[in-house]
Amino acid sequence: MKFDVIVVGGGHAGIEASYIAGKRGLRTLLITSHLDLIGQMSCNPAIGGIAKGNIVREIDALGGAMAKITDVAGIHFKMLNQTKGMAVWGNRAQADKKTYRTLARKVLESQPMIFLLQGLVVGIVSEGGRASAVMMDSGEEIQATSVVLAMGTFLNGVAHIGLTSFPCGRLGEPPSKYLTESLTELGVQSGRLKTGTSPRIDGRTVDHQKMSVQHGDAKPWPFSFSSERPPENRSVCWITKSSSETHKIILSNLDRSPLYTGKIKSRGPRYCPSIEDKVVRFGERDGHTLFLEPEGLDTNEMYLNGLSTSLPFDVQVLLVHSVPGLERAEVTRPGYGIEYDFFPPTQLWPTLESKVLKNLFFAGQINGTSGYEEAAAQGLIAGINAAEKILGGELLVLGRETSYIGVLIDDLVTKGTQEPYRMFTSRAEHRLVLRQDDADERLMPIAYQKGLISKEVFDARKRVWNLKTEYKRRLFDEKISPENWNNGASASSVIRTKTQASQLLKRPEVGIDDILSAIGEEIEDREVRLGVEADIKYSGFVEKEKERLEQFRRMENEAIPETFEYQSLQGLLAESKAKLSQIRPRSLGQALRIPGVTPADISVVMMYLSKQKHVSRETTVNQ
Repeated sequence: MKFDVIVVGGGHAGIEASYIAGKRGLRTLLITSHLDLIGQMSCNPAIGGIAKGNIVREIDALGGAMAKITDVAGIHFKMLNQTKGMAVWGNRAQADKKTYRTLARKVLESQPMIFLLQGLVVGIVSEGGRASAVMMDSGEEIQATSVVLAMGTFLNGVAHIGLTSFPCGRLGEPPSKYLTESLTELGVQSGRLKTGTSPRIDGRTVDHQKMSVQHGDAKPWPFSFSSERPPENRSVCWITKSSSETHKIILSNLDRSPLYTGKIKSRGPRYCPSIEDKVVRFGERDGHTLFLEPEGLDTNEMYLNGLSTSLPFDVQVLLVHSVPGLERAEVTRPGYGIEYDFFPPTQLWPTLESKVLKNLFFAGQINGTSGYEEAAAQGLIAGINAAEKILGGELLVLGRETSYIGVLIDDLVTKGTQEPYRMFTSRAEHRLVLRQDDADERLMPIAYQKGLISKEVFDARKRVWNLKTEYKRRLFDEKISPENWNNGASASSVIRTKTQASQLLKRPEVGIDDILSAIGEEIEDREVRLGVEADIKYSGFVEKEKERLEQFRRMENEAIPETFEYQSLQGLLAESKAKLSQIRPRSLGQALRIPGVTPADISVVMMYLSKQKHVSRETTVNQ
């Protein structure tokens, strides 16, 4: 009973961590409380969205599994924000949750070095300051070189439906006990957070005529850069709104809400609030948009997205019946709130390894995040680095300028979180170079170098990149005459002299198809065509961004030794000393992003670093 890597938890973080460790040829054990529920979607069975879709593509570029599973399990695909610039596009898919689970387990079982075990881990065994084994509730001790913890909401989870509370990891499943206590005994700090879900509805009892239908894209976009077949739309979603009656019911029952009676004390997600919070905080709104989305193709059950609640079941029924189109709807499962243990992520290095215990990695909701995509991204990075620790390779730390994954992890380990963290495009200061269409170009070279993707996949993508480069060269070389352009052109895009095709394409009102038509060219591959358009349209902004990036990289490259002694520095405030000593930033750039640390503090640290380097150089010369 000895493994190279043990992953605890079979959710999206655990799947990616074990999958990537197994791909590296390491003997990997995934332990979960229920083998049939690997990849279970506790909330809405949807993957992607604004910024989140970028993360899924980045996971794929780094060799992960989520994108490929979604392309097959997805039943409704829609690229969001298509009326805006491509830097904020985000692919989203409604998935068949049963199929997703089946495929996730199949992906793991297809790797000969991955083994599955159903059971509960109740403790971490340490030896010499390192995690060395996990303790099962049955008494067995299973040894490992690296351990990845990814237990989601299961740690001492407590569900709330009205003023009734009961222990669970998610509805119908027991919580994980004792593991938090084991970790706190080892010196790891813990806290409590809250999240919630919406009621599920019997789709046969819905009046769709009172709702607006939401079709998927006519030609869905895949998440994976190497999916074998294009995704298919096999279902539709529906849109409705809460009513004034909905809001009256909520306001008249706040005395039965665990959120407003103080029964739930933990902080919930600000950006995915319960319907109670939305009505109380935004009382001026006459309605809140709700989406009725399918749970799968072989079930009538639907998820009422936007109506997350922990009100009593009888109140939930009244709420549902107050929504247009749901007047006679049957509730199949109530919504509920759930409180769970998490571990403040400032206790982690950017590799997601614990600062307290070596070879112990944390990933997913236990780091204070929300969302399947954020969890999967952390699981992937934790799995990569758990493997690298064993193989003796260089640990992977993605910078903020390389990926949304880099932004996510840097935010967590540098700033921490007081509420469930969710990714947005606005969190990425370099988002113009972090588009969903170029995730492969940004990250696949790293993945290939580390052996995370095959040569076949890498070479196939290089051919696409070369093709894009060739088409871009043509558009920079080609000039369009007024007679070939002005006929049919809008007043704002009329030209008087021959104009470079690429310069015309930079105009907001001009699209790639307009240019190709004018020069008699055709690009059949939609991905290549829109990639060329995005690269050219954003080229001016990217050039300006390069100066910022260069300054950013200089700060990131200015490394701070792990043993740097902040407490002895004169000129730093006590608060700054405490924060710098706690976070232990790897670079001046990371130090500057710590809340409360000022540019003046950074100047002091820079001065002392410079002195240390000078002393080191003198010592070397004298020797």
